[in-house]
Amino acid sequence: MSSFQFPSQTGIYHGKVRDVYSIGLDWLVMVASDRISAFDVILPRPIPFKGQVLNQIAAYMLEATRDICPNWLMDVPAPNVSVGKRCVPFRIEMVVRGNVVGHAWRTYSSGNRTLCGVTMPEGLKENDFFPEPIITPSTKAAEGHDEDISKEAIIEQGLASAEEWKVLEAYTLQLFHRGKEIAAAQGLILADTKYEFGRIGDTIYLMDEVHTPDSSRYFYADGFEERQASGEKQKQLSKEFVREWLIANHFMGKEGQTVPDMSDEWIDTISKRYIELYEKVTGKNFIPEKPGEKEVEQKVIASLAKLGAVS
Repeated sequence: MSSFQFPSQTGIYHGKVRDVYSIGLDWLVMVASDRISAFDVILPRPIPFKGQVLNQIAAYMLEATRDICPNWLMDVPAPNVSVGKRCVPFRIEMVVRGNVVGHAWRTYSSGNRTLCGVTMPEGLKENDFFPEPIITPSTKAAEGHDEDISKEAIIEQGLASAEEWKVLEAYTLQLFHRGKEIAAAQGLILADTKYEFGRIGDTIYLMDEVHTPDSSRYFYADGFEERQASGEKQKQLSKEFVREWLIANHFMGKEGQTVPDMSDEWIDTISKRYIELYEKVTGKNFIPEKPGEKEVEQKVIASLAKLGAVS
């Protein structure tokens, strides 16, 4: 975990994969670490360059969607660091699904046709497209597992008002549409993703990462229909391959289960997959950078001064 000390720092929060520093009342410094989590558990070994990959994809996507809704990001002073506006978060994740895959498929294949109050149609195979994207929110747990929740329960529990839900729903579907367009231009299908939102005053802002391999699942478009028709496994770019490896090694984050050993070779494979996704999604070559902590600290302090976050 990082241990910076910035001017006007008022707090620090160590999340599963990010360290978030509060600067005064209005600013955040978000450090994307190389930690990796699955099934809401931090795995024991870091993944080289994962933090840089996540941070730079998120910055790329936040810029590419700024016309849809306001977002928190103001500067990227270091490869794995973002600086932006502090929002009051909604305690929900807006999960949106274009394909029946992952948690949706596990629910569907069990015979259940309802997910978060949304009815899924009959006759779908794993990875098939839904007729229209569906929103299947979850609660944002401070600790432990996030829980599925319906739109009705969100409003009933006061996690968002009916008016706020309309805005969150509209932003989510527009962002997903844009994400699919960006992916399609690179020969990918954005199958599912999640968004997090917060408020500054009465304005709703998009927060956190967007369309990264930690928050999204991508399929290769080339050969997708043929693989579906033949029942072949889809080639995908996401963190799902890590989850699948864990499941195959008898770990799903449940009590009494132990995280399997991760070999150097497996760590290297995961790192290469993250870098591959960066290059596929953005169309840019990945330039690995590992600045020292002192250099990162100086760059962040200069960024905060430029933004007027510190005097």
